[in-house]
Amino acid sequence: MRALVCVLAVAATPVAAFDPPAGCEPKLTIQSRNCLMTNIWTCEGDAPGEQWMALFDENGPRRVRKVDADFQWLETFRFDPIRTQTMDIPADDPGNLTELFTTMNDTYDFIVRDEQGVGLRYVGYDKLTGEETVVDGEVLKNTEYAFDVLDESGRVLDQREGRQFVSEQHRIFTFGLSWDRDAPEAVRDSSPVEFVYPGEPGFFPNRPIYDCGALMSSYEVAE
Repeated sequence: MRALVCVLAVAATPVAAFDPPAGCEPKLTIQSRNCLMTNIWTCEGDAPGEQWMALFDENGPRRVRKVDADFQWLETFRFDPIRTQTMDIPADDPGNLTELFTTMNDTYDFIVRDEQGVGLRYVGYDKLTGEETVVDGEVLKNTEYAFDVLDESGRVLDQREGRQFVSEQHRIFTFGLSWDRDAPEAVRDSSPVEFVYPGEPGFFPNRPIYDCGALMSSYEVAE
């Protein structure tokens, strides 16, 4: 993970491209609305199905997350403020894409901890609506979701709802519409716009391109 931090520190400078660490292969760039972008890669030595996802806004990298084939948040490095979070495994009720695709519903209840052992508990669900959306040639399944973030005392820190997308091909979620449960009128649209593959223009840059400039990203780091 520390090697990734060094790479992303370079990526935060005004250069044209972003390269993953040695022994890793870049796979996909997703450009989204709300001035967000995700670069995805895989690395030698990781378990089958594991992927790394770097989220960028117009100021540079926001986080790097390692997920497994069912999209469990195995490890997350956040940049503002800098901290690392590791998921408690096994989780009480892990997120499970296989269950979601099979039954159209998946609940989860898991904890991530920082370097000091302080935990955050995520409790929620994902639900397939039965509809699909095609974005830049990619077939995405539409979802509804809601989750609470709680501290170790059980105090609710955040409550989020929304509609997003999930790719059965890539086994990842992408952003969509989201809002705070106590302010449903304040909807943030971070839906995907482009899927860029190796060899295509705009693959693995270090900046998002949609809704940037004067508009600052409203993305929050709870997810």
